[in-house]
Amino acid sequence: MPQAPAGSGPRRRTALAAALACLAAAGCTAEDTATRRRPPGPAPGRPADKDALVMVIRHAEKPFAGATGEDDEGNEDPGFLAGRGRRRAEELPRLFGPAHSARLPRPAALFATGGPRTAPARSRQTLAPLATALRVPVRSQFGLGAETGLARAVLEARTPVLVCWEAAGIPRLVHALGAHRVIGVPAAWPDRYDLVWTLTRTRGQWAFRELPQELLPGDA
Repeated sequence: MPQAPAGSGPRRRTALAAALACLAAAGCTAEDTATRRRPPGPAPGRPADKDALVMVIRHAEKPFAGATGEDDEGNEDPGFLAGRGRRRAEELPRLFGPAHSARLPRPAALFATGGPRTAPARSRQTLAPLATALRVPVRSQFGLGAETGLARAVLEARTPVLVCWEAAGIPRLVHALGAHRVIGVPAAWPDRYDLVWTLTRTRGQWAFRELPQELLPGDA
C-alpha cells in the first residue's frame, strides 16, 4: 500500500484549516492587508488637494468715523459703502471678467461676508455690480469668524474663486486654506482697499501674489 507524501494527511489538513479560520476571524485577507498598506486619503469633510485659484479682496471703502454710507435706495446706513467705495464696486468688473482688458480671470464663484442681518453689508455691496456683470450669484452664508467653513466651501467650489471679506478675517481665511506659511503672505491685511491677493494651489503647493487694483484715481 503506497505511503502518503510527507506533510499531508488529516493532521496537515486540520492545521491548515485552523490557520485559515484564524486569519478569517481576524480579517487578515490579502485584500484587507493591501488596503491597510494604502496611504490614507483626505480626512472626512476635507476637500481634496485639487488645484485652485483663490482671489481675495477687502470690501470697498467704508465711511469715515462719524459718517454714514448709503444703501441701494440711497438711505444712510453706516454698514454700507462710502461714495468712493460705491465707485470702486462699479469699476470692479474691469478687473475681473472675460474682456480682453481684464487683468484677472473671470471668477466662477463669488463669496462675500454674510451672516446675521445686522452684519455690515459692505462686502455684498462691493460684489453686486460684478455679480450682475458675470451673472454669478454671491454666496454669503458665512459670517465674520466662520473662516474655516468658508475655506472649505471655497475649495469645494469651481475655480477661480473671488472672496470679498472684512480685513480682520482675511488672515484667518488664509490660515484655514493652508496658505499661511507661504513666503510673502502678510500677517495682516494692509490699511488699503485697492489690493488683490491671489492664492494659487498647484499639486498641493500654494503660491502667493499681491496685485494693485488700479481702478480709481489715487490707487497706488
